[in-house]
Amino acid sequence: MTTPTIRQVLFSKHSLICIFTGFSSGLPLYILISLLPAWLRSGGVDLKAIGLFALIQLPFTWKFLWSPLFDRYTPPLGRRRGWLLISQLALLLTIPVFGLLNPVVDLWTIAYLAMVVAFFSASQDIVLDAYRRELLLDAELGLGNAIHVNAYKIAGLVPGSLSLILADRMPWQSVFTITALFMLPGLIMTLWVKEPILKQAAPKTLRAAVVEPFQEFMQRNGLQSALLILAFIFFYKLGDSMATALATPFYLDMGFSKTEIGLIAKNAGLWPSVAGGLLGGIWMVKLGINRALWLFGLVQMLAILGFAWLAVVGHSLPWLALVIGVEALGVGLGTAAFVAFIAHTTHPLYTATQFALFTSLAAVPRTFANAATGYLVDSMGWMMFFLLCFALAVPGMVLLLKVAPWRGSVALGK
Repeated sequence: MTTPTIRQVLFSKHSLICIFTGFSSGLPLYILISLLPAWLRSGGVDLKAIGLFALIQLPFTWKFLWSPLFDRYTPPLGRRRGWLLISQLALLLTIPVFGLLNPVVDLWTIAYLAMVVAFFSASQDIVLDAYRRELLLDAELGLGNAIHVNAYKIAGLVPGSLSLILADRMPWQSVFTITALFMLPGLIMTLWVKEPILKQAAPKTLRAAVVEPFQEFMQRNGLQSALLILAFIFFYKLGDSMATALATPFYLDMGFSKTEIGLIAKNAGLWPSVAGGLLGGIWMVKLGINRALWLFGLVQMLAILGFAWLAVVGHSLPWLALVIGVEALGVGLGTAAFVAFIAHTTHPLYTATQFALFTSLAAVPRTFANAATGYLVDSMGWMMFFLLCFALAVPGMVLLLKVAPWRGSVALGK
């Protein structure tokens, strides 16, 4: 069987599906980490409380606990499509409820609702990740996941750009309703696609769905290597995740209006992010995953320093566009390699549980470390905070020596 060319992978039906999986996955998360903080800050909520709102993302950290249910049980529409339809309908119905609440008076109710949205978003991610891993061939993992990541980023433009612009012109209730309607493309995809064909039988019992994925991962890699892989997954995105946790409040504190943030800060990151993701996927075919993790991770780490510089410069639209563009390029590259690494590490038979375990671990910094970002900024100031984020990106790069050594690069599809 011949390996498909870059062009064949890029313009295949699988790539089109990856656009929808990425968009559907990114939209609810960016509502929580981008639109929600902007809404709360505009309503007079302080930075410490907004920082603590990162804890509402706990379902993304613990989603591996209920992921075996999605491997074991099959709803009427199919094992993947059935669970997708349930989670997407739930998101479509719950997101507009935010607009009925007041940021100051109903803060606890907002927190509870955000937890519900996070739960269904994390559940959707479990199934989307499993579906994509079962759909893509090994040779398609690099580009396919790069396309998914790009669509994921593009979805962030809805709550992070369009919704902010609308918020200057209409009530928040209308803003949240319009934003929720962007879940419809993913829902249409769910009804349109077919179930992936399993090469081996799915787990026959719930116990097998819980135990076997962990046993397989440990036996395949050995205990020491498995623990190093898990540590790497935790640390690789730590610095970048913390640096962008309070991005929108940071821009507001620098004196940028919501419209400026929507038009410049978000859009300035779109094309560099798309270019970074696509170039990352293409280069991974030549470089292999290991070397891509080294090169792309270095760019991702250095890009954090741009935020520290912007904290010094202050309100400057050209510098804002440049800093966001460079950061988006670095993250686009780094995330493409990171997601491909996770997919390559996952066994096709246990996609939902293993993929959920790895991505849950990657979400830990975004949940727990990011919860402290408001306090760190309050005590350190913006510039020193971003320098700390840069330092926290170093351990993930050091772990590459063991997890993905430069000369031990494994090419995709091999």
